[in-house]
Amino acid sequence: MLTHRFGLPFALLGLGIMFPSLASSQQKLPPLSPRAATPKSDPVAETRLLMEGIAQPNYLGLEKMLKEKPDDQAAWNFARGQALLIGETGNLLLLRPPKAQGQEAWNRSAIELREAATRLARAAATQDLNTSRSRLVEVANACNRCHQNFGVKVRMSPFAAEKPAPMLP
Repeated sequence: MLTHRFGLPFALLGLGIMFPSLASSQQKLPPLSPRAATPKSDPVAETRLLMEGIAQPNYLGLEKMLKEKPDDQAAWNFARGQALLIGETGNLLLLRPPKAQGQEAWNRSAIELREAATRLARAAATQDLNTSRSRLVEVANACNRCHQNFGVKVRMSPFAAEKPAPMLP
């Protein structure tokens, strides 16, 4: 019984002596530099996919939802979420500037989209239908200015059945 009680600690000690590199290998690793710990943003999807998969469906959903006042808090929360996804699309666009000329205009357009969508999200959070509709027009105008600058033949026309949306300068 006495040998059994002391046998296990001695066996473990013996393994530590036989394989010292295992015990000290953790201590030999250099510390991570702050630069290595910061992940790098790396675009995965093409810009067109962001537009067709995130921005446009959320924009169209907001347009449909804001034709009339949403019924309840859950609908307004959903509208706010859609606006925030459009705003995040602006952030994703910042990762994909054109390789040639136009990077500054691209960045300005992406930031403009992000800011317009953020204002829309704030309006939806207050359940203000008129301001939300106005902010959706701002989002559309930000999209249209960028599309015009970069030769994209898509035009956003919020509430087009009601009245055409003017392009803001």
